[in-house]
Amino acid sequence: MNLPEHKIPIIEIPIGKKVRLFIKREDLTHPEISGNKYWKMFYNVKKYLEKEVSDRKIITFGGAFSNHIAAAAALGKEFGIETLGIIRGDELENTWQENPTLSLAHKNGMTFRFVTRETYRDKETLMKNLQEEFSESLVVPEGGTNENAVEGIQFMLNEETQDFDYLCSAIGTGGTLSGISKFAEEHQKVLGFKAVKDESLEKRILNFSKRQNFTIFDASDGGFGKITDENIRFINKFYQDFGIILEPVYTGKMLRKIFELIEEDYFPENNKILAFHTGGLQGIKGANEMLKKKNRNLILLHDKN
Repeated sequence: MNLPEHKIPIIEIPIGKKVRLFIKREDLTHPEISGNKYWKMFYNVKKYLEKEVSDRKIITFGGAFSNHIAAAAALGKEFGIETLGIIRGDELENTWQENPTLSLAHKNGMTFRFVTRETYRDKETLMKNLQEEFSESLVVPEGGTNENAVEGIQFMLNEETQDFDYLCSAIGTGGTLSGISKFAEEHQKVLGFKAVKDESLEKRILNFSKRQNFTIFDASDGGFGKITDENIRFINKFYQDFGIILEPVYTGKMLRKIFELIEEDYFPENNKILAFHTGGLQGIKGANEMLKKKNRNLILLHDKN
């Protein structure tokens, strides 16, 4: 893998407050290997490609609408590597063709194994068994979070991010915030916004980053993957006001919470806040299909992501 040749833009969001808010558009890093997924896979794949392996295969894990599954499949296609997705929920085995994320991953060459939720929870055993079955494969954890992933996140930070007072990221498995925390400047405060109710995240991030420069907020808004009407309203208004599409699982919840913190005067006057747009826009189509079945409002303009 190589570093992208194009510049990742940082956009100011004109909020008219005593602080300044910016978004770094990591969703533009790659058309399909979206946002932080590119950087979390960067060293994992780079080191794997440097090995002499006769039968290359990338194996990883995810749910029905997983951004990581979609990104891993696209990466495999780009580098000519077979990919295998271990998918949570054996009920999907006969209906995956109706799922936009899994259909896209399959189109990009990924094959699937569907496992029960109980089996999926014991990932340590799953990973061990898969590594034994496919001895030359690269087995990447759910969400891509491991030491290599944390190291790759350093590329989301550069000279342009050094002057910001706060660095903000959504949290799923913790790898992205770990990397931001590890490589942030000494003066910078790192804020993480949990998309999942997981009390182990703080310890996991600390173990990876070895720094206590971060604060975590709960932005799960009812639980992982739950989409409230308020979340939809915020995402749609954000696009109408600022022209940037957010998705409902991570970035929409993070930005909504940041706006709440700004209204509560959490940030000191004249501070500069940088939020990382970690991509995942492919998930909007599946979210809207679910919302449509429940006769709920849809996320607008999903066909443009």
